[in-house]
Order: sequence, then C-alpha cells, then structure tokens
Amino acid sequence: MTSSSLRRRVAGTAATVLLIGAGALATAPSASAKANLLSIEKVSLRTPSLQVKVTYSCDVGMDHELVANARTLNHSSHDQSIAAGTVKKDQLVCDYNDHVALVTMRPAAGSHFDKGDKVEVTVFYFDNDGFRYADDEATAVL
Repeated sequence: MTSSSLRRRVAGTAATVLLIGAGALATAPSASAKANLLSIEKVSLRTPSLQVKVTYSCDVGMDHELVANARTLNHSSHDQSIAAGTVKKDQLVCDYNDHVALVTMRPAAGSHFDKGDKVEVTVFYFDNDGFRYADDEATAVL
C-alpha cells in the first residue's frame, strides 16, 4: 500500500467518524440548551378573567411556579386594571421538552378587562427562595 492511499484511507475513516459523531449530536435531545425558557403565545379575554397561552420548558426536578401578571395600558394609572395567575409546580412537566400551559389570570378587586383593552402581560418562573427568572413580556389587544 502506498503512503498516499494510506493517507486517503485514514482521511476517509476520519471523515466517517466525524459524520457519525455529527449525526449522533444532531439526534441527541437538546435538553439543557433550552431548559427554563418561557414564551407567550397568545393572550385572550375570558370574561371576567384573562388567559395566556405559554410555551415553557424546565429542568427535571425544578421546584418553581409559573406566574403570569397583566395590566391595562390604555387606562389612566388611577383606572388601571391588574390580574394575576399561577401554575403550581406540581402542574408543570419538567423534562427539558417544550410544553404548553394555559394560565388563567384573575382580576384584582375593582379591576376589569374589556374587549379592545390594550394589556401588557409578563410571565416568569418564581422559586421557593423568592427568585424570579426567565421573564417574557408581550403586549396584546383583547
């Protein structure tokens, strides 16, 4: 065997190993790369409440709640309405994959939401130590 054919064979073997490794990497779950993320998909009026559809992912074994807050933007600060809702930790599926949660936000006493109101919605994780993280925010017209 000549040295050039040996080099080609070694290069071909190396290329095959790289392709196999890349294929394994491409099919591996993207677990830790996307854990603990939140994304607001839709905000809707469910009189008298608001509902927000959230896509989320979280680490296995996480001990937190998913919280949603809303406030009207088209009213004066005196007439501003607020609402809040929570998905308790035992209702979250934490396995690194994307999941969807529908969070119902109940208005605070004296608050109300009407069709056409412009609202700002914030979702975040809240842990047992009081830390807030992975915020997402969206503005929507009901």
